[in-house]
Amino acid sequence: MRALVQRVSRAEVRVAGRVTGAIAGGLVVLLGVTHDDDHAAAAWIARKIAGLRIFPDPDGRMSLDLQESGGAILLVPQFTLYGDVRKGRRPDFVRAARPQHAAPQVEQVAVELARLGLRVERGVFGAHMEVELVNDGPVTLFLESPGAAEGIEAAG
Repeated sequence: MRALVQRVSRAEVRVAGRVTGAIAGGLVVLLGVTHDDDHAAAAWIARKIAGLRIFPDPDGRMSLDLQESGGAILLVPQFTLYGDVRKGRRPDFVRAARPQHAAPQVEQVAVELARLGLRVERGVFGAHMEVELVNDGPVTLFLESPGAAEGIEAAG
């Protein structure tokens, strides 16, 4: 599982002109799922996201996590995080999980984040989405669940 995490001051996602999720501040999480991702990967990445200490304390140091900062999460499914462009110019999405496997995994991450006490807004799986955000910092991190990196080595 891969997550591109961005600290934001505000963000929203729209589908067909309708807002499906919005946050005033917190994290936008673009989430990609691969074939062998499971409940353990979803739980791991949710705990990792929730525990990131990337919000400023009163002294301006990044030492607070999302819950301590009072922020929320905008979770956006994004299969293109598994796009491979090492050969040619057109991305190869062989490593991206099919929707019947990926959608439940994205849902599981949302459930795990909520279980950790976080407010989770969402994009719409499989829809064409417009994501608007203001990156705060900017702070952007790339997370990958254990086992996902080994799959890259095997595929390469």
